[in-house]
Amino acid sequence: MSFFGNQSNWQLRSLKEIATLKRGYDLPTKLRTAGKVPIYAANGQNGSHNEAKIKGPGVITGRSGTIGKVHYTSTDYWPLNTSLYVTNFHGNDPKWVFYMLKAFQLERFVEGAGVPTLNRNLVHDELIPLPPLDEQKRIAAILDKADTIRRKRQQAIQLADDFLRSVFLDMFGDPVTWNKNDIAKGWTVKPIEEISLLKRGYDLPKQSRLEGNIPIYAANGITGTHNEFKVKGPGVITGRSGTIGKVIYSENDFWPLNTALYVTNFYGNNPKYIEWYLRFLNLERYVQGAGVPTLNRNLFLKEVSAVPPKAEQDRFEVICKLVSQLIFKNLDFNKKELFNSLSQKAFAGEL
Repeated sequence: MSFFGNQSNWQLRSLKEIATLKRGYDLPTKLRTAGKVPIYAANGQNGSHNEAKIKGPGVITGRSGTIGKVHYTSTDYWPLNTSLYVTNFHGNDPKWVFYMLKAFQLERFVEGAGVPTLNRNLVHDELIPLPPLDEQKRIAAILDKADTIRRKRQQAIQLADDFLRSVFLDMFGDPVTWNKNDIAKGWTVKPIEEISLLKRGYDLPKQSRLEGNIPIYAANGITGTHNEFKVKGPGVITGRSGTIGKVIYSENDFWPLNTALYVTNFYGNNPKYIEWYLRFLNLERYVQGAGVPTLNRNLFLKEVSAVPPKAEQDRFEVICKLVSQLIFKNLDFNKKELFNSLSQKAFAGEL
């Protein structure tokens, strides 16, 4: 049985018969000479050298440390010994192999309690539906286009983020520097817990989740969907344990997990403004715990902060919406065919 479905009834082959993985080669920093040959470690390009070890095109992934990332290079390269590289494509299309390994979720095969390590012997015996070469090239071309859209969207999101950050500073200043003495704008001064009250999310085991379109939020963002919401949108979510400092805005109803905190009371403030207000507070400053980082909300909820007039908050939200419409007008990617979903369909023979 394969991790991928096999709707087209392609022949099943073991991974080692499709793309044989081999450990990379040591190259200490002191032995590297300036050049144009990219050096690949487990997490991607890690410098350059004047000598290639492997001819391109190449596909590289992590062997130890960072597991699950897959990298493609069209040029000759040097794979380090923290990586695995495809030493034999067995006549298959390298770009198809690259996308296949990305969709295959290699992090499922991690071993080791200390430094995560990918056991290639486990991976090599996994069965993969193998389409004909022409079909491989067609799939790779489709995913190339989809990936281009995805990267453009990421760039657009970053562009919008940078712009709105500067707008917020121009309109309100930096919340970290606000205090009773330096605000001469007539703004209200309150404890943070009376501006945006944060509450711990709710448990929802994976086995209890039912198919639906309600986003589930963990500390680092969406981690699945459910058929029932716990909190009505719009809402603001941030990390309680694990990932700290990321602040997320949800326009729609959602379910916040217990690794997250969500704003349970906006006290009449604009939720979009509160999202950016919390982002500027640098919540990672309030982390406690030597093991799993944990946000101690009691440390900052009692702090005093200023509240700009609601009309100004609403004006900021209008700017946010206009920027979003302007930037994403030509970059809207069908949510039902997000890149990861599209990849799964491709390698199951459903495209």
